[in-house]
Amino acid sequence: MSDYRGSRRRPESRTALRLALVAVILLGAVLAGLAIIPGSPFRSKTVAEWGHAASTGVTTGTPKQPASRSERSAGAASPSALPPLEIAPADVKVDATGWWSWAMQDTRTGKIYGSKNLGETNTTASMIKSWIAADFLRRSAERGETPSDARMDQVSTMIRDSDNDAAQDLWETIGGAPAIDRLIEICKLTDSSGYKNLWSNTRLSPRDITRLGKCIADGRAAGPKWTNYLLNEMRNVRGTGDFGIRKAFPADEQKKIAIKNGWVDRQAVREYHVSCLAIGDGWTVGVMARYPINLDYTYGARICESVGRQLLAAAK
Repeated sequence: MSDYRGSRRRPESRTALRLALVAVILLGAVLAGLAIIPGSPFRSKTVAEWGHAASTGVTTGTPKQPASRSERSAGAASPSALPPLEIAPADVKVDATGWWSWAMQDTRTGKIYGSKNLGETNTTASMIKSWIAADFLRRSAERGETPSDARMDQVSTMIRDSDNDAAQDLWETIGGAPAIDRLIEICKLTDSSGYKNLWSNTRLSPRDITRLGKCIADGRAAGPKWTNYLLNEMRNVRGTGDFGIRKAFPADEQKKIAIKNGWVDRQAVREYHVSCLAIGDGWTVGVMARYPINLDYTYGARICESVGRQLLAAAK
């Protein structure tokens, strides 16, 4: 019969073994706790923080999301964080005969404000010359061509002096009516349309006038090569066509505002049509009016200026 006494552990040996095992378990628990304490030298770099995925050294197609709303907005300025413009939306009131409408766009945010009828259209008359110039210049650059001095003189006199002969020649050069289709597509207009092959009869809404203004200001209309040139020409409008929105501003500020106005007596319907476009720093404004023909263009000019004054006063 075998003797097992030599292989049996003594009671004190079993106790020491149990204590050693307990010590190992406790040490493991302590180290695990240290591994999740921020700043601990034992902290694992793969442990997920609150609101963040654990870093595994593997880049995926999904960017890490910020932990809070404040973090989400830290990378981009919200509209409320933008500095105020020199004009502001207002409850515009004009005591005038006939029809009138206005719109203002904050071009930094794309937000458009205006009268309830800001989407209604009217004929632009000479205001559309701003697009004729832009379309001609952009398309010339796209073809790698530099317009001749004679052509550039036409562009300048068409904008600064509202020369109709220059406008007609350039209109035919850019292909006539399809140029308005390009305007609608490039500047993302929603209300407007061309009319046969008559540039003066192009129909825009005040809302779309602000979009045209933004399109000129941000370079889409005339292209990168000619945008500053066109804006400078529009700041130098002179003579009869220098009226409307920018006249509401102090003289030194008027020089910084690019404009193009339109005015025409529609004998067939016995109406005067006036349209105004102004492009400022971070904003554009469009105003349109039509009224009895005997009131002439100065009546509409005063409507445009009145809108400008009220928007300017609202910002103070």
